[in-house]
Amino acid sequence: MQPVERAEYEGIDYGWVMQTTFVLTILVGAPVVAVLSAFVTLESWSARAAFAVRVGAPIWFLTAVAVALYARRTDAGDGSSTDGDAASPDLDGGDATSADDNVDSDPTAADTAVDETEPTGPTDKSPPTEEP
Repeated sequence: MQPVERAEYEGIDYGWVMQTTFVLTILVGAPVVAVLSAFVTLESWSARAAFAVRVGAPIWFLTAVAVALYARRTDAGDGSSTDGDAASPDLDGGDATSADDNVDSDPTAADTAVDETEPTGPTDKSPPTEEP
C-alpha cells in the first residue's frame, strides 16, 4: 500500500476560504439578488443575467474578503491543532515518518524488515483432514 502524502502549511487555508465563500455567497447572495430584483424591471433573460452578475459580484467579493480576514484572524480551516486542542488521530496507526525518519518514499531496510512476532507459516485455521 502506498503511503498517504501529507503536507503541513502555515497561514491561510485558501481551499477552506474558497469553499466557505462559495457556500456563504449562495446562502446570502441568492436571497439578496432575488429581493433586489423585485424592485427592477427586467425585460429579458440577458437583462436578468446581467443584473444577477452586477449584484452578485460585489456580494461574492465582500464575502471572500470577510472569510479570508476571518481565516487569518482565527486560523480557521487550517486543520491544525492548537495547544489546548487534542492532537489529531493518526488513522494508519503509525507515525508520519518511518522508524528511521526516512521522509522520502524510498523504502529502507527498516521499512521492509520482517516482524518476527508475526507467524510466517500458513494461516489456514481449519482442522486437519485425514487422507485415506
